[in-house]
Amino acid sequence: MSSRKHAATGGVSDQAAVPEPSFSERARTLVYLGRVGSLSTLSRKQPGFPFGSVMPYGLDARGRPIFLVSTMAMHTQNLQAESRASLLVTQPDASGDPLGASRVTVLGNVITIPELEVAEARRLYLERYANSKYWVDFEDFSFYRMDVMDVYYVGGFGVMGWVAASDYDQAQPDPLADAAAGIVEHMNADHKDALILLARVFAGVESQQAAMTSVDRLGFHVRLKTPDGMRGARIAFLREVSTPAEARKVLVEMAQHARQGL
Repeated sequence: MSSRKHAATGGVSDQAAVPEPSFSERARTLVYLGRVGSLSTLSRKQPGFPFGSVMPYGLDARGRPIFLVSTMAMHTQNLQAESRASLLVTQPDASGDPLGASRVTVLGNVITIPELEVAEARRLYLERYANSKYWVDFEDFSFYRMDVMDVYYVGGFGVMGWVAASDYDQAQPDPLADAAAGIVEHMNADHKDALILLARVFAGVESQQAAMTSVDRLGFHVRLKTPDGMRGARIAFLREVSTPAEARKVLVEMAQHARQGL
């Protein structure tokens, strides 16, 4: 795994061998899915103190955040004096305990984008924020970009670690990223019994209730209500998938295999 972690990547020890995306992939996916983060700059008024700002951001092909900021904003004035900053992005569909949700902190230097690269930054930003066309060309607005120096990923309780900037740069968002929320919603609404069966056969866990909490190209996580309380499990797909249709097909196959084994 291309990451520097100090905790296991699985929620339970007997699930540690189940394949999962690397921390770098998960960090890139989370930043890709996010639209707004918390930007912390170094205060010019109170030297040494962090200054937090709500910050929409675009994203380039290397996962570097792109900001459209006004010279009147305090965070812009802070960046002009000191380029070091961090951007915190949290799981967009998080519910329940926020400390159990995924989040990533990207650290780097935020600098003005060179004139020759502004057109591309403008295009990428407007793809995410079409309404920005009304002020993007105002004289006091400029595009800035964070050159990533380091990344810290937290996937929930006990799942955390540092990701090298080079690993983050080379990683790609999970191919199911845009469809994952819909897959999870569909499975939990229409296939609760199948999830209980999959957990029994593929994770070895007996449960009365099961809910899918996340899905990616290699498998999915479930939250299970067992006689001993709530617990999580990771279930691997029979093979890696790259589209929602492939994910649906392999889930159907796994359910069929599980029923045949009863």
